Amino acid sequence: MRNLPFDPGPDNPHKPVLLREVLDALQPTDGDIMVDGTFGAGGYSRAILDAAPCVLYAIDRDPSAVATGKTMAAQYPGRFHMIQGCFGDIGQLLPANDAPKVDGIVLDIGVSSMQLDQAERGFSFREDGPLDMRMSMSGPTAADFINTAAEEDIANVIYRYGEERASRKVAHKIIEMRQETPFATTSQLARAVRSVVRKSKDGIDPATRTFQALRIHVNDELGELDRALLAAETLLKPGGRLVVVTFHSLEDRQVKTFFKERSGDPSKMSRRLPGEPEIAVPTFGLVHRKAVTAQKDELRANPRSRSAKLRAAIRNDVPAGGKS
Repeated sequence: MRNLPFDPGPDNPHKPVLLREVLDALQPTDGDIMVDGTFGAGGYSRAILDAAPCVLYAIDRDPSAVATGKTMAAQYPGRFHMIQGCFGDIGQLLPANDAPKVDGIVLDIGVSSMQLDQAERGFSFREDGPLDMRMSMSGPTAADFINTAAEEDIANVIYRYGEERASRKVAHKIIEMRQETPFATTSQLARAVRSVVRKSKDGIDPATRTFQALRIHVNDELGELDRALLAAETLLKPGGRLVVVTFHSLEDRQVKTFFKERSGDPSKMSRRLPGEPEIAVPTFGLVHRKAVTAQKDELRANPRSRSAKLRAAIRNDVPAGGKS
């Protein structure tokens, strides 16, 4: 990897995590067609466009992010295209916007620091706000879910997406409290969780895992990721690069499994149907054997980078689905 300094740039108050590692893995060049599937505050998009005279399509479901993106269009005339939508729909969004086959796709999975910093969006328990958590600002909120769902369903969501061992205690407390007063704010939910979950030795707030779980559920984040990975296999040209940055084990495990299946021993590619006559063959080659993590200078400058992992792969010329 090139020894580049950590520099998010003066125009990016929200530091894009693993920026130099993303550019190193993506390797944008003159004339490339690139995709930033999770635009956010635009850190990756701006860096890619500045790195090479390429064309970039950016996607985001958040209306505020889309508004930010549209202001960038004037700075990169003819080279930057902002698309509103879910990154899991990338397979439909790009063709609908006349995008050709692409040379690179980057995905930064999870909530952005910009969204976390806005108390009114309801992603964080650090400041009180409405219990919302919707990235698209449409559809059912986190409050809608915990005020109407069955106790077992709430417990399952918190356990599956938050890996919270006390999920049943949390769900029971939510049911108990909502009978008196429906949940409306982040502070209400945080108090409920803290009343039944002990603070961990590492100092992480007891509400962290429950908030993570509800956010993932409300936004179908793992479903979005799965659909985007499968679409990338079709959208990328031979030699095209797929780069994914994740922030917790569920996301990273999903990406790791996909890359392993799509780059390894055909007999281990589990997406092949039982009894299928075709032979499944690898469609990607790995850029790195293991996940890439932040270097020391970035860890010091940006605490959010501590949990970030980057995985990348290069598309070969085997048809999508790995069928020969």
